[in-house]
Amino acid sequence: MARKWVSAAAIAALAVLSGASPAAALSGTGRHSENAQASPEATAEIALKLLRDGGFQVTEKVTVPGGQRLVSTLPLRLPADDGQDLRYTVRDAKATGGGAVAQADDQLTLTFGAGESTVVYTLAGALADQGGGQQVHALVAGGFDQPVKEIKASFLAPARQMAPVTCSIGANQPCTLSEVDHTGVLRLQQNDLPPGARMELSVGLPPGTAPANADFVPASALAAAFSLTLPSVIGFAVVAVLLIAAALFVWRRRKQDELATSTGDTTIEVLLRENGRTWFASPDGVLPGQIGTVMDESVDPVDIAATVVDLAVRNYLWLAELPGPDWQISRRNPPDEHLRDFERVVYETLLPEGTDTVLLSRLSDLDAAPIQDSMYRDVVASQWFSRRPDTSLGVLALPGILLFVLGLVATAVLSFTVGHALLGVAVALAGLGLAAARALLPSRTARGRAVAGQIRGLLRYLHRVRAEDIERPADREMVFSRSLPYAVVLGDTERWLGAFADLDPDADGQAGLSWYGGVEQDDDLRRFGPRLLAFLAALNHALTKEPSKTGS
Repeated sequence: MARKWVSAAAIAALAVLSGASPAAALSGTGRHSENAQASPEATAEIALKLLRDGGFQVTEKVTVPGGQRLVSTLPLRLPADDGQDLRYTVRDAKATGGGAVAQADDQLTLTFGAGESTVVYTLAGALADQGGGQQVHALVAGGFDQPVKEIKASFLAPARQMAPVTCSIGANQPCTLSEVDHTGVLRLQQNDLPPGARMELSVGLPPGTAPANADFVPASALAAAFSLTLPSVIGFAVVAVLLIAAALFVWRRRKQDELATSTGDTTIEVLLRENGRTWFASPDGVLPGQIGTVMDESVDPVDIAATVVDLAVRNYLWLAELPGPDWQISRRNPPDEHLRDFERVVYETLLPEGTDTVLLSRLSDLDAAPIQDSMYRDVVASQWFSRRPDTSLGVLALPGILLFVLGLVATAVLSFTVGHALLGVAVALAGLGLAAARALLPSRTARGRAVAGQIRGLLRYLHRVRAEDIERPADREMVFSRSLPYAVVLGDTERWLGAFADLDPDADGQAGLSWYGGVEQDDDLRRFGPRLLAFLAALNHALTKEPSKTGS
């Protein structure tokens, strides 16, 4: 009971005694009335008398010169500890002179008009039992909307013993005067009280001086539900720790992901040599069509084009240039178990069942969407990504959004049942944090990051290797062709074609390139380079066109 009294009861209850406004009683800042102007000569005389029934009789006489007025609006119900309110009761209120008293909705308004006004009322709820005795905490005066030149106050109780006695302005400044005279009356004085400042009095009385009447009542359901309780503090602390941990985890993963695709200087050796022979082997078996998605998390037309070239190099397709210029894409070998699912989809999209040859210029109905879908599924199946990289942020944030909604529902339920509604707010905040974390967390796995590092090493290989690095001229065509799709997807096509421009395609005993028709009579690849670039440009154009619709 004593703790509650110290925190709220006495400080605000006897705010009525002085005509302080709610804001002044709680924060020390008054509120000017709309038509009030400065009246530096206003004075007040206040008499406080503790009645034997525990009530306080308050007589407040205020003089306001200059044709102005003072106004105070005081709360009669204030929040206290443990989800309770401290309630005050005013009775027998009357005013004379230019004074007026109005009470409504747990609020008391005192108005002091020009000249001398007197307000008298009795206040209940300002006396509490505390520490084996009794305690009065009184806001003697304060919260006036104008400066008050001088305040004189007296406090009279049935018991002459009053100790300890403390009178202060705010937290630290003592009142101008505070003393008990020879008659046992406590005399107080304060000069030049600023607007909104308050003159507070704390008086200890012997036990049983008067019946204690501090009235603590349950707070309103909504206010009590949202009060800061130990469970809610623990809930917020747990959520704060989890959010900080999640933020650090996301930051670390994003940093690792960024470094995997942007740093490192290791060159991957993809040329294998044995018994005088040299051949190409991709790192970790990664295919050209997978590289682009692993690096930039997106399936682009160049990824599909590189796959088409790779299928031709591996003898599943055959490419041939025609006048026009145009190109035909033909079956060479049917899809088998050595093809990945996305490669099979590329093959069957270009050459549906019953079609052996197609002209590139006629691929007006090419729909790349099934290819893109299969390529996204492939990188997840390869465990390079924990989820499809094209997953929308809305889907990613869905668990967090659901937790957020659950927190809102819990807040509403707790508000009208057991309280501790801030626990629901904590859950809602956790949901927002989860939604943000899932949206920001990279989908590339540790294995995917390792592959990304190997791909960067593969790119350095493409930048470094020369045709002369392959000792046997007969092996150069195979290394050139097997590496070409990787150069295409990594954006190194022109440099790679230039590095092997002098390659004799007949050095392996076969005329021209085995997978590309139209250069059988050439002694080098100088003409082939521009033709391949034109083929890739035409294929990219076909892949980026909207499929034509029947009847359009």
